[in-house]
Amino acid sequence: MYLTAEKKKEIFEKYGKNNTDTGSPESQIALFSYRISHLTEHLKSNHKDHTTARSLKIMVGKRRRLLDYLEKIDIMRYRAIVQQLGLRR
Repeated sequence: MYLTAEKKKEIFEKYGKNNTDTGSPESQIALFSYRISHLTEHLKSNHKDHTTARSLKIMVGKRRRLLDYLEKIDIMRYRAIVQQLGLRR
């Protein structure tokens, strides 16, 4: 499987407060970004996989809502996570 428990801990440790911080918007956004990049690579070679395409769209929407929430409550945290993940150009 592409997303192991160790990989999740690594993501939460890097973007959250610690490796058990699974609820902060930053850690959730980072996890969604990792999953989105994996599904995007999958769809490049399996373009007829409509179920995965639908899941990808749902995930992008969830990440967008989390980013909007974070921007509304704390603009500095929003800018930091966007810069770390390289979401905006």
